[in-house]
Amino acid sequence: MTTSRNRLARLFSFGVATALLVPLGVGAARLAPVQVAVAERQAIVEALNLSGTLTSPNTAQIAPDVEGRLVEIKVDAGHRVKTGDTLFRLDDELARLEVQQAVAAEHEAVTNLTDAERRLSEVRDLVERQSFPESEARSLAAQVERNRAVLERRRAERAHATAVLERHTLQAPFDGVIAVREADLGERVDPDTTVLRLVAVDRLQLDLQVPQVYFQRVAPDTPVAVKVDAMPNQTISTVVSQVVPVSDPGARTFLVRAYLDNSAVRMTPGMSVRVVLRLDTGRTGVVVPRDALIRYPDGRDIVWVAPGEGTERMVEERQVETGLSFDGKLEIVKGVSEGDAVVVRGNETLQQGQQVRVAELD
Repeated sequence: MTTSRNRLARLFSFGVATALLVPLGVGAARLAPVQVAVAERQAIVEALNLSGTLTSPNTAQIAPDVEGRLVEIKVDAGHRVKTGDTLFRLDDELARLEVQQAVAAEHEAVTNLTDAERRLSEVRDLVERQSFPESEARSLAAQVERNRAVLERRRAERAHATAVLERHTLQAPFDGVIAVREADLGERVDPDTTVLRLVAVDRLQLDLQVPQVYFQRVAPDTPVAVKVDAMPNQTISTVVSQVVPVSDPGARTFLVRAYLDNSAVRMTPGMSVRVVLRLDTGRTGVVVPRDALIRYPDGRDIVWVAPGEGTERMVEERQVETGLSFDGKLEIVKGVSEGDAVVVRGNETLQQGQQVRVAELD
């Protein structure tokens, strides 16, 4: 009997000693790790999701102003051009000859006018000395006026011939990309012939059809977040540029226009986009990260709260009433107060009153 008691005493002493040897941090390490964020009060924004298509604000069908034969085409489809760059040139030999003729005719008119003015001056001296009939002097004055009119006409003819000559060379009216080339060297073209199609791409236009119920809440400078389907991981920020106050009675929508900087040429006209209009609600509220919310099949919405300080805390389940969702955040109308620490990671399997270990957010 004594031997059994001694054996039990030794086993008890060994167990106590073993327990004392366990590191104090082992219990904390076994706690479920969670990450928390603080509920904040901020302006509530309504996110209006729309879809649209990018278009170019400038698209030009480039045709010559005069008829002629193509002797040079400096660009092809896909080439980027700047305003004033030469695009193509027509045969201008005859136009140059017409300019030369106009210049010669103008020079002749200048000479005739100068001679007529000289003779009129001499006759007027004679008339003053009563050595020349005054009627003849008046005839010479009329001749001077006719020569002056001829000179004006010749100058206009030279300006016209010069302008026609200049129109044998076509230049880019704006910065852009050649989308299509529709003519080849040697072809005869005229003002009805499209040679090139030029599309502006540095600044793209986004037209949105917005439901008319939002008309009073959309204005110039309303923030717009754009995601291009071809670049799903990138969001482009811009603002509303124009609101067209004419609605489509059939669709019950109105037109909103924004512009996107595309100087890096990441986008092209015709791309589809997903758009979020950020509409100010005029009020503030408590918001938490969207990951804090857990929705149950029975319709309950709950958020786990980890009150207190330090890394070891006890969690509480809060049933909440939610509002608007925007920018990865969720408005909490009821159930969470400003400053509450809500669990945003590790909240899937928590139980009421469970001890957890709070880790830092990544």
